Amino acid sequence: MNEAVNHLRNFRFVQLLEPNYKITKPAQKMMYDHLNSLLDVQAAAKQRIFPPFSLRRLLEIVFTPTKNESVAILIDLPAPEKIKDLEFLSDPSLSIQRHAYDVFHAGLLRGEVPSLSYNQENLFAYKITGGSNLDLPPIAFNIYGQAFKLEEDVFPKFDIILCISTYSATAPLTAFARKYGFRGATLHGLNPTILATGLSVDYREVSRDAEKLRKGLTFAEKVEIDFSIHHRDTTLTLVLNGQEAQKSHGLCPPGEPDVANLPAGEVYFVPDSAYGQFPLVYEDGSCGLMHVEDGRIVFAELLSGNTTTIAEHNKKLNSDPVTGIIGELGFGTQILPFAGRDIQDEKVLGTIHVATGRSDHLGGSLTPDKFVHHSNATHDDILFAPHKTPQVQVRQARAYWADGTTRVILENYRPSKWFYGLINTDPAVDSLIR
Repeated sequence: MNEAVNHLRNFRFVQLLEPNYKITKPAQKMMYDHLNSLLDVQAAAKQRIFPPFSLRRLLEIVFTPTKNESVAILIDLPAPEKIKDLEFLSDPSLSIQRHAYDVFHAGLLRGEVPSLSYNQENLFAYKITGGSNLDLPPIAFNIYGQAFKLEEDVFPKFDIILCISTYSATAPLTAFARKYGFRGATLHGLNPTILATGLSVDYREVSRDAEKLRKGLTFAEKVEIDFSIHHRDTTLTLVLNGQEAQKSHGLCPPGEPDVANLPAGEVYFVPDSAYGQFPLVYEDGSCGLMHVEDGRIVFAELLSGNTTTIAEHNKKLNSDPVTGIIGELGFGTQILPFAGRDIQDEKVLGTIHVATGRSDHLGGSLTPDKFVHHSNATHDDILFAPHKTPQVQVRQARAYWADGTTRVILENYRPSKWFYGLINTDPAVDSLIR
């Protein structure tokens, strides 16, 4: 804690000796400035000092491995056969896979994590899926060009599986973990910023903070999100019906077959229903307004940009209606810099995301077999963050409980004092929030 908090601590100590002692206005201003700097998450992230990345620290905290647990690494390639003789390393566009090789594969080979068993043949490549959380192909190749069946030769034979890929594989890998009993982690979109920040934190602390925020939001009846875009104000209501909040916290201990999504740090729900409107910014920059009824997007309205983009989305919604089902509502829990990758950016405190599509890995019921077309069985996060959706103002998100309590969660991409206060354990700053 900085000087402002020390002022408060000293003030409270002096009050025990001199009850009539009053805190000075300069000290009070310093304390409020400190709180406001924390609520400005990116300012706080810039001041945060992260320890150097340590493969050993990351894997030992996330997995708490017992001696000689075996590890495999999966990567995705446009042509997975090019893993043979490490041919893929000559392609500069495959930066994610390069990080997988340089940091994780080479680090494990060097014995940086002595509690884990790893060798040259434990690196496998599968064909890139082309979409978030689509099912994995059945075949993967090793560095000698040999083909292996994932469900026969890989998943049943390793204790821990790391998937470092272009597209998220959390949903399919979670299903396989529950079936074959391994633990794992998905680290799609890996880049230097993520390595230096989101993967350099202590996930025991991340887990503790996520649990505090989870308890704060759990059993909410609904969440409303107010948006502004192109001078239009809209509200999306997500019906939760008092369900228990869940958390993505990064810990995957022995005895619990599961898959951690790293970087982790979010509280999430699988909504029972939803209604209203919310904006969506497409990859080509076009903006649409999603009209939501009975839990799914039924129509996309063009706000700006390419009419073809909106027409194609509406065609997909009509031909495969479950693609529009709202399958997740998530709130970030960490003070991290934006990395330009949703995998980290959606974990930043003050951001919010909803997702459409597959939800079975989150405890939902939407599985790939319910889609008309297998290629549509994705789980697509729609992230609202100031660097990614600057044209969208998230004016406020608030939660309602059955007893009549209403709490503001965030405003204008800043966590509310109440929401931040859930993770603050210093009684000095806590007194300012309450």
